[in-house]
Amino acid sequence: MTFTVRAARAADATALPAIEQSAAELFRRDPSLSWLADAAVPQASEHSPAIERGELWVAENNDGQLAGFLRAVTVDRQLHIEELSVSQHFQGRGVGRKLLLAAIEQARLWQLRAVTLTTFRDLPWNAPFYQRMGFALLSAEDTGAHLNHVLRDEIAHGLPGERRCAMRLVLTPSP
Repeated sequence: MTFTVRAARAADATALPAIEQSAAELFRRDPSLSWLADAAVPQASEHSPAIERGELWVAENNDGQLAGFLRAVTVDRQLHIEELSVSQHFQGRGVGRKLLLAAIEQARLWQLRAVTLTTFRDLPWNAPFYQRMGFALLSAEDTGAHLNHVLRDEIAHGLPGERRCAMRLVLTPSP
């Protein structure tokens, strides 16, 4: 099965909550995080600003079915990934990698300095995945104001702070 990544369109927003909810089922593998599988996800309308900014990408299969999405926001000349979700049915097929590579390429085209994110440091589909993609764990000193704010907000919403981390991929200019 082939997957194509493209900029999201307004009509795609209705499918995104179900994709994120499906992706969250992975958290059931960790008893201390299983509650995340039942947590509320942003509704379709909450994705509209990112779609309008051109900072939301979707992966679709050759039948036109959406398999995953990546939502981001540009802050301080860095593309910050807010969410990367792949439906359970499509996990393990490279969809997340394709979405991430598309966002990185777009950040390069926009001549941004880096791509950032926050994630779980110890889940195999989180920090280890991003490290394989070239992202580096950031120390507390290197995290910066925006990422520190994101981490504090995540902790305030119940995520275990000791398991969270910030990561960055520094971009080199395209030739």
